[in-house]
Amino acid sequence: MVVENDANAQETQRRLQEMLQQYPPSLSRVLALDPTLLLNDAYLQPYPQLAAFIAQHPEIAHNPAFFFDQQLREINRRSYDYNDPKLALVRELGGVFAGFAGLLAGVTFMVIVAWLIRAVMEHRKWLRVSKTHMDTHAKLMDRLTSSEDLIAYMESPAGRKFLEAAPIPLESGSRGLSAPFGRILWSVQAGVVVAFLGAALIYASRRLATNDLFSPGELPVFVLGCAAVAIGAGFLISAVAAYVLSNRLGLFPTAAPPADSGRGPAS
Repeated sequence: MVVENDANAQETQRRLQEMLQQYPPSLSRVLALDPTLLLNDAYLQPYPQLAAFIAQHPEIAHNPAFFFDQQLREINRRSYDYNDPKLALVRELGGVFAGFAGLLAGVTFMVIVAWLIRAVMEHRKWLRVSKTHMDTHAKLMDRLTSSEDLIAYMESPAGRKFLEAAPIPLESGSRGLSAPFGRILWSVQAGVVVAFLGAALIYASRRLATNDLFSPGELPVFVLGCAAVAIGAGFLISAVAAYVLSNRLGLFPTAAPPADSGRGPAS
């Protein structure tokens, strides 16, 4: 008897699915999601054949999960399909941005470590030179036997320069560029690099547009490229503005005239 009931249920399910194919697909999905509509005569009024069939088979409303199994599986598959091209694109873009973020974090960490090492080395160098400067100063004071000699030495140009000299400059090595010019040069370099990055992203977005699979990723990549180009242009404009202002304020050092500039032509 159970086998006969199962056979009847399978036959009813088959006939129901054949009947549902005569109507829009949205009808079967709505009935699968809201089985209470199977008992709603007002909702089924536009579908008299389906309403009559459901009335003849009340087991459909009692067990909708079985009779609408095909629709429920389709709904679950559409809700999240791992192999869906758009979801695959989202995963690919997520991996790309995650890798870029990891690279940026690694570079930032390396720069910070390098800056800390340089700061420690500069501090140790400053301590050594400062100690040498103080020892030399102490030995020189010991050689000055009287206060008159000390006063005379302090008033001399060499003594005044030695006493007022800093133990060590803040940055090792001679700086051939002034501070404003160094900042301007850094802005130009950063602007060129960021602008080239933006141009590369815009070119990549154009290539993505020609691929049906990756075409949805064109817009975010294009937006990132435009943002990078705008930032690079901002660096360049700020560099030009800083150069003009520094030049007008006289912050750049003037070149010393040649030693023989005052001499006349040789006779």
